[in-house]
Amino acid sequence: MTIDRRAMLAGAAGLAATSLIPGAVRAAAPDGRKWVIVNALGGLADPNVQGAADPFSPRVLAEAHASGVTAINCTLGYVAGPAEPFEKSVADVAEMDMLLRRYPRDLVKILSAADIRRAKAEKKIGIIYGFQNGAMMGKDAGRVDIFANMGVRIFQLTYNPANQLGDGSMAPDNRGLTPFGREVVERLNAQKMIVDLSHSGEKTCLEAARASKAPISINHTGCRAVTDLPRNKTDAELRLVAEKGGFIGIYFMPFLNISSHARAEDVVAHIDHAVNICGEDHVGIGTDGTVGQIDDLQAYEAVLAKEIAERRAAGISAAGERPDTYPFVVDLRGPDQFRKLIGLLAARGYSSGRIEKIMGLNFLRHAESIWGG
Repeated sequence: MTIDRRAMLAGAAGLAATSLIPGAVRAAAPDGRKWVIVNALGGLADPNVQGAADPFSPRVLAEAHASGVTAINCTLGYVAGPAEPFEKSVADVAEMDMLLRRYPRDLVKILSAADIRRAKAEKKIGIIYGFQNGAMMGKDAGRVDIFANMGVRIFQLTYNPANQLGDGSMAPDNRGLTPFGREVVERLNAQKMIVDLSHSGEKTCLEAARASKAPISINHTGCRAVTDLPRNKTDAELRLVAEKGGFIGIYFMPFLNISSHARAEDVVAHIDHAVNICGEDHVGIGTDGTVGQIDDLQAYEAVLAKEIAERRAAGISAAGERPDTYPFVVDLRGPDQFRKLIGLLAARGYSSGRIEKIMGLNFLRHAESIWGG
């Protein structure tokens, strides 16, 4: 089961002047412990343990609670590889259902925005079921109904390569949304599932945003105007998604810096740009990682190098992935990552209200607009 990225291997004018002016008065970091914090793409796993049969060890659960996260969009289903996509996806959802039944005191399945609020009130971690590749649709858009009934709430149309719905960010032709992709988007709208355009090519993203009758999201991305890499979104994509009422999640990934060695200051720079383009009501976080602390970074580097080689061999890697780069921001990781980001945004001059939106309220609003309360 793919439960994190690496398991497979207002408005812009309302931006406070203090957030961009050098030397602005630095605000004290707010206490985010009472906030709803939503990771629009992440996972729960121990980065120190490979291939665990049960990913939710006591340490994993303790670190998740310590992080303050309220809900996480966890990737299930087929992403790439030799497995039959539909069968793999059904099996993953069933397995996650089983795991959540095993840990009812810690974890809860999210089906509505109200479930996210309830997770916060009950001090549990909400698990949102999401897909990162529409390949499991085969040639039958009716399969959307099956997965909606199983509790999948977020559906990303493509991964990095092309599929039968459209082109991913690394597909060379930038063909856009296919006729079948349009049929799937229409079915997703009917089932009140979030259409996610992360990893998509620019033309696919723009056409899907226009085709969708409901707001769409880009749950984990960066801004191409800040760092010109294919996995980051152009201003045209960001602006259109926001204008349609959607959501943009900024990731903690190497693609935030052209060197592929991203740091916390890069995350803040991309959030700044996204807020300028989209407005403060449409920007959040989708880290594309876990909150687990890595005990031995050198040992992890060896595992990562193997993963990158496998991703390249499978044709699913993106420009900016290299064996010497991390799939996280080196100084913004572990259970303290959200508190650190809150402090950095406060130091940047962001108000407590704006930071609270970015950390979770904007995703909650977006989810409510699609799923209902």
